[in-house]
Amino acid sequence: MRLRADRRGEAILRELRHRGNVSLEELVTGLNTSPASVRRDLARLELKGLVRRTPGGATLVEPLLYEPFRYDSLFQNREQHRVADKRRIGVAGAELVEENDTVGFTAGTTTTHVARSLRNRHNIRVITNAVNIAMELSNCEGLRTFVTGGFVQWAGSFSLVGHAGINFLNDIYIDKVFVSVCGIDPVRGVTVIESEEALTFRAMIRQAKKAIVVADSSKLGQVAAALVCPIHDIHMLITDTSATDKMVALFAERGIEVRRV
Repeated sequence: MRLRADRRGEAILRELRHRGNVSLEELVTGLNTSPASVRRDLARLELKGLVRRTPGGATLVEPLLYEPFRYDSLFQNREQHRVADKRRIGVAGAELVEENDTVGFTAGTTTTHVARSLRNRHNIRVITNAVNIAMELSNCEGLRTFVTGGFVQWAGSFSLVGHAGINFLNDIYIDKVFVSVCGIDPVRGVTVIESEEALTFRAMIRQAKKAIVVADSSKLGQVAAALVCPIHDIHMLITDTSATDKMVALFAERGIEVRRV
């Protein structure tokens, strides 16, 4: 019974990560179980702080870390830009993470969605230069979270950069690293705006067995000022279904596995 309940709970969380909220009726139909069972599952998930029950359904609990920035329009714009695409990309990325993995996350709104999808997972070690990701995962019992160190270059970025972080990264190895970008181009490679951040992201990629760029389709073919790495350092790209066949083919020709979700 507990195993079935755990599987139902994971299915409920997966659906909420995709959509943000869901009705009781939809869960009963999708899980092929009784309303009473779903209500018990939602109660257990609510006690863990993962969902919030609503009249007739449930919604995903979003972290409260960003409360000081709630009225900062620039911050809100970054968080909410193509949020549905980022949520799907985050779920797809998290499904690649296996038990006992050491997983890296660069700073970024899309990598944040991947990290959020790991909050109920177990036996995973997380390495990140993102202050917000570290805080969001710090109270998750099944995760061990390590922060690179360094300094925050600009307000609202949550991105630690500098020699302290790079020195930290040089002493570890990562199974999979998820990378947020400002642009990914099949010729010019992976880029961000700030050179200090590019150096930190590059160090994380260098220490990883598998580098996965998570980026909505608006970033494809774009080139920002600072090179993170050439395209051949990337193994996989997870993007949304608005990415054109032509653009996907350009990356596939360079040996990159592309997933559109």
